[in-house]
Amino acid sequence: MTDRLSDAELAARIAVGAGEVLSGIRHGDLIGGRLLGDVGDALAQAWISTVLRTHRPHDAVLSEEAADVGDRSTASRVWIIDPLDGTSEFSMGTADWAVHVALAVDGLPEVAAVSLPAHGELFRSDDVPLADGPLTGRLAVSRYGHSYHSAAVADRLGMDAIRIGSAGAKAMAVVRGDADAYVHSGGQYEWDNCAPVGVALAAGLHCSRLDGRPIVYNNPQPYMPDFIICRTEIADDVLDAVSTPW
Repeated sequence: MTDRLSDAELAARIAVGAGEVLSGIRHGDLIGGRLLGDVGDALAQAWISTVLRTHRPHDAVLSEEAADVGDRSTASRVWIIDPLDGTSEFSMGTADWAVHVALAVDGLPEVAAVSLPAHGELFRSDDVPLADGPLTGRLAVSRYGHSYHSAAVADRLGMDAIRIGSAGAKAMAVVRGDADAYVHSGGQYEWDNCAPVGVALAAGLHCSRLDGRPIVYNNPQPYMPDFIICRTEIADDVLDAVSTPW
């Protein structure tokens, strides 16, 4: 057993370790399709939950792949986890899937790590460069295409859409500097975006709800209807576009 890890180091090790578990499950193409996704979700969840029980037994946990029980929303510290973000992409054999690990303290993502195992990348909130390169004029959207609000942003700001699979992969495209914004209005849950938002905030990006309100986590109902991650230089224009899309 290691000595007590900091929250940031624990989040990063969980994100990397779960990615290794998931990569192992894909080994040799021995299983595929929906079965591959089901096994990936289950085994990554089992490994992460065991690690958290071992290292942070007194913290609450909210995860996509575990029952939301007890009084989790009243806890000050809650780990918000998506063991496999982009199960469809993982099942299809593409690279745009992620592992999300965040620690929300009093509703804010204090620590966050997002791994993109198929790309060999790890983004962590305690060691992420500021997003200050040149603007690209690109907007990260679903592999299925635009939502109504992302289309309004693209039209108003003259941005080109790049299609990316999972939420984590889209958000990290903005953190990495491959896109300037990610606008989501189709509904998600807190585990879909808590870790990506935590990393994005640490990178100096603008993160908010579509109406400009701050994003708050660990709510009794963890549904998250919408959010924006974008470069600060265009935040006002993005917010204006989604507020008056017609």
